Amino acid sequence: MTIGPRGSYTEPGGSWRPFWLVAAALAVFVVLDVALPGGDVPPVLWVVAVVGVLGTVGAGTLSAQRVWTVRVADDGLSVGRERVALPEIDVAHARAVDSGVDAGAPVLGGGWTLPRGRTGLPLRLTDGRTLLVPTRHPAALSAALLAALPGTPDGRSGSQGTLDP
Repeated sequence: MTIGPRGSYTEPGGSWRPFWLVAAALAVFVVLDVALPGGDVPPVLWVVAVVGVLGTVGAGTLSAQRVWTVRVADDGLSVGRERVALPEIDVAHARAVDSGVDAGAPVLGGGWTLPRGRTGLPLRLTDGRTLLVPTRHPAALSAALLAALPGTPDGRSGSQGTLDP
């Protein structure tokens, strides 16, 4: 989780910790295989196991980072490839809600349910739809959104600059 100036916020969707833990465990197994007497596992099998297991764990980590990374910036809120512009967010609702789940609301970023280990921050849009933003830190995300939203005490002030009636 990174909080920057003027409400910019980044929450990574995945961690490299599982990759490095699996790599360390595989290294221990290789050392034990070499150090202990008895039937040795052929080196080619170790290479296949290490590449296969670490490749799978690494691909899962990259996938999680691309799909579930939450960002709040000047142009909007994004989860993965999906983006919601800041003017589309209902400011009054954003001030009133800091966590919780709105049953049946679609998850921003895709998917049917929230990813494991995340809570859904309900986000009402100005057109009346509600989305769930998957986050591990709902209070920090809510604070970053309030700081970035126009027309909030924490955020930028001023009008949208449109001349439409």
